[in-house]
Amino acid sequence: MSQQTARATPARLPGGAGGRGGPGWMSTGMPAEKSMSFGPSARRLLGRLRPHRLQLVAVILLAVVSVGLSVAGPKILGYATDVIFAGLIGRQLPPGATTEQAAEAARAAGNDGFAELLSRMDVVPGVGIDFGRLGQVLLLALLLFLAASLLGWLQGYILNGAVQGAVRQLRSDVEAKLNRLPLPYFDGQPRGELLSRVTNDIDNIAQSLQQTLSQLLTSLLTVVGVLAVMFWISPLLAVVALIAVPASVLVTKQIAKRSQRQFIAQWTHTGALNGQIEEAFTGHELVKVFGRQREVEATFAAKNEELYRASFAAQFVSGIIMPSMMFIGNLSYVVIAVIGGLRVASGAMTLGDVQAFIQYSRQFTQPLTQVASMANLMQSGVASAERVFDVLDADEQSPDPAEPARLTERRGRVEFAHVSFRYEPEKPLIDDLSLVAEPGQTVAIVGPTGAGKTTLVNLIMRFYELDAGRITLDGVDLTELRRDTLRGEIGMVLQDTWLFGGTIRDNIAYGNPEATGEQILEAARATFVDRFVRSLPDGYDTVIDEEGNNVSAGEKQLITIARAFLADPSLLILDEATSSVDTRTEVLLQRAMAALRADRTSFVIAHRLSTIRDADLILVMEDGRIVEQGSHAGLLAAQGAYARLYQAQFTQPVADVEPVGAASPAGPPRPRG
Repeated sequence: MSQQTARATPARLPGGAGGRGGPGWMSTGMPAEKSMSFGPSARRLLGRLRPHRLQLVAVILLAVVSVGLSVAGPKILGYATDVIFAGLIGRQLPPGATTEQAAEAARAAGNDGFAELLSRMDVVPGVGIDFGRLGQVLLLALLLFLAASLLGWLQGYILNGAVQGAVRQLRSDVEAKLNRLPLPYFDGQPRGELLSRVTNDIDNIAQSLQQTLSQLLTSLLTVVGVLAVMFWISPLLAVVALIAVPASVLVTKQIAKRSQRQFIAQWTHTGALNGQIEEAFTGHELVKVFGRQREVEATFAAKNEELYRASFAAQFVSGIIMPSMMFIGNLSYVVIAVIGGLRVASGAMTLGDVQAFIQYSRQFTQPLTQVASMANLMQSGVASAERVFDVLDADEQSPDPAEPARLTERRGRVEFAHVSFRYEPEKPLIDDLSLVAEPGQTVAIVGPTGAGKTTLVNLIMRFYELDAGRITLDGVDLTELRRDTLRGEIGMVLQDTWLFGGTIRDNIAYGNPEATGEQILEAARATFVDRFVRSLPDGYDTVIDEEGNNVSAGEKQLITIARAFLADPSLLILDEATSSVDTRTEVLLQRAMAALRADRTSFVIAHRLSTIRDADLILVMEDGRIVEQGSHAGLLAAQGAYARLYQAQFTQPVADVEPVGAASPAGPPRPRG
């Protein structure tokens, strides 16, 4: 496509807030930062993982096996404790007797609790600790824990691939969405805010999913597995442990409800701060020239303070969850330890079972605590997801026709038929405009600022849709063409140029990536680029930075003209292409543009009327209407709007100068300034 990419520099005061200036700024506005409820947003975010369902199934299976092995570990360690305890008790009993005999002797001595304990244990009187059996039990526990860790590692590896794949697709969807959004959407968005959504928010989503999904799945499975084993060991203690669950859920719900709003505010202020920083550094020279450093610093400090307060509130409120859960867990732990000790003393449970149950109680409360501690990450990720979904849900430009028309001939005839357009419904701009640009004509558009000159060419590019009327290119309505087909027929050179990071050769070839080296050289010679490139040490292989700071403004403009020349468009749009260069360079640019305009229809927007004297047709616009049209000589002779513009540029203005607060002096008017 031959359209020249322009720098979208915000037209705002340094340090000010708001979106990019220009046409349509007030027509769209920023989308309201409203928070959807956590549940729908989280479900929509998790729905992004649906294409990776096979990986997720593998993750779940691995998690089930891994958690199962981990849950079995404390029970086996409890059995090892019973082996040690049985050895210590057995060594104190007379050898040769059976366990039943030792228990009967204890009952006869009035020690019923000890007798009950012996009946529940595998004790061999007179025999100490069986270290061989103990070693086997410990080895089994070690193998279980090792296998659980390996499966957990494999689970994390697969989940990482699924999450990163989903986030990669999300980035692609956002990029594709941005290409389908209409220009008014970008008119109403600060660049820093939009970049923050595309970069910071998506990165935060990736981090949140990566850190929470695996842990959340493992924690939930652990709770289920541990709870089953706890009921198997002791239903009474299991009920005691369950009392902590509703208390934990209630505390987490109440705190999370308050912290979600804070996370929305945190990421909103992050985007606003990024917008202010991007704006201040883009206009850094302007800030210095006008001495507005203090204002910029004050604005930054204010927005930074807002972000600090929102971030502090979000992290502090969500951070309360972890200590609260730990407090509830510790209370549960104390109650279980006391009751378990009493049951061991009464012989109702073995010491190993109590030890295992205490470990399980920790395993039971720890996942709940981990889920609570992940609440801030989950809420932060969902808050970022909402901001990204705002972009994905934005209204798109009207789709291209299902069966687009084709341009059977490339003549470059453009016709406006009763065209009406306005950025805001209540503010008319262009009403019932009709004009024809014949093939090969150079049509110059002049008029005061805000008259609708740039809007006119933007309508040709279909950057905006018409309110009424139609525009045709070679007899075909623009709405019947695909946008890429239409813009492929148009070359555009703007006042604000943009050179990409790369060589001069690459920047020229951007107009036609399939061009040969000879075609690139031909375009460079025709547009006078070759004259200054030959003087550079590396010639066409000279690498220029993304801002194009190592070439002059005039040289940048010549490169962009060469880019449009190489594209060979049937229709050319020149928007103030020479307004920022010196007179000598302007002569070269005029010659280059003359070569570029040869044999193709051209629309030239110019404030310097001297540059459009040779135009075939000059349109004078005021308030969205064509008030005059004709040749340079004819319009001067008509003594109308064009003549007034011409005289304003080439005749020194005079004005009455009246001292402030004084009466008008008598005598002839004095020159101003």
